[in-house]
Amino acid sequence: MKKLFLAALLAISVSTFAQTSYEKAMIDKIAQVEQQKKSDEFTALTNDFTRIGDKEKNQWLPYYYAAFTNIQKGRIAMREGKMTELDAIAAEAQKPLDLAMGLSKDNAELLILQKMIHSLKMMVDPQSRFMSEGMLAADALSKAEKLDSENPRITLLKAEDTYYTPEQFGGSKTKGLELFQKSLDQFKVYKPKTALDPNWGKAEAEYFLANKP
Repeated sequence: MKKLFLAALLAISVSTFAQTSYEKAMIDKIAQVEQQKKSDEFTALTNDFTRIGDKEKNQWLPYYYAAFTNIQKGRIAMREGKMTELDAIAAEAQKPLDLAMGLSKDNAELLILQKMIHSLKMMVDPQSRFMSEGMLAADALSKAEKLDSENPRITLLKAEDTYYTPEQFGGSKTKGLELFQKSLDQFKVYKPKTALDPNWGKAEAEYFLANKP
């Protein structure tokens, strides 16, 4: 009986240690995400998160961050005018996102990333791709909002779209800034479920509001 008790205690200890090791590895890598500024730095993080996901097997968050860091690389390429690179980057982001979606159904955070991937692809040629990738992006964000209507990242992406869309196509810098403010207000009360869950976006809302025309 004593041996059985000790074996059970050892199993619990090993399980707890493994979980702690996973959390520590994730927290360390997540902390690095906002510090990175270059494409190759995001590529390295993508590979790190993918390795964690492949090791854990049943955790969706490592694959979430693998997709997110790829998307961040795409946003850098977009700012640098390297539009021809966006399709390949979006395809690389889709791979871990599909794995995450296979592990977590009806997840607003994953749908937010799906929206961002479609937006990257649309930006290769906005005029010809709006009715395909643009509509898919809007659909993904709509599904995310139905699942988590107070998520500030949903409002943040709406703000970006509204701010950057020309007025003749329904955009408005004024309305965009109003949405950035709404997003910031939501960030003040929205709490991630765990220390590992997505918590990005507040700095971007603050940036736009601090630098408004």
